[in-house]
Amino acid sequence: MSEHSLRVLLSENQIRARVREIAARIDADYPDGVLCLIGVLKGSCIFLSDLVRAIRRPVRFDFIGASSYGAGKASSGSVQITKNVEMPLEGCDVLLVEDIVDTGITLTHLLRRIERHRPKSVRVAALLDKPERHQRPVDIAYLGFSIPDRFVVGYGLDYAEDYRGLRDICLLD
Repeated sequence: MSEHSLRVLLSENQIRARVREIAARIDADYPDGVLCLIGVLKGSCIFLSDLVRAIRRPVRFDFIGASSYGAGKASSGSVQITKNVEMPLEGCDVLLVEDIVDTGITLTHLLRRIERHRPKSVRVAALLDKPERHQRPVDIAYLGFSIPDRFVVGYGLDYAEDYRGLRDICLLD
């Protein structure tokens, strides 16, 4: 891991404050019933955990696994499902929780998959978005931060499985 240079892009405090703001908006938008959160593995795991603890209403959560990067820095453009949702979603308000939206290809694929479960509603919460990279239109209802087209690690995001445990989000040079 030491061969890479890291520079903090978003501090732990900035992330924590933004997660609380997003949770407050979610609470306001979903005043009744149970909200079902679906975290996209592995990168969203820390964001999902912090979001679940900040939301003040009943929530359930599950995970879906998808990969389009492998061990590299660039998306392959092909989405592979590595884990399916096991929780029933029919009639539920669903929030798909992403670590980062890049091209929008994975997100579009996952939304289509979730729609097949006939949920009451589906929205997206994403910690990070790289709008200049979008190849598909994306609608992010709850966005943490828009960032430049740079490779980032930390707070669940990795490079070849390294750096996920960093408390800050860092640029990987």
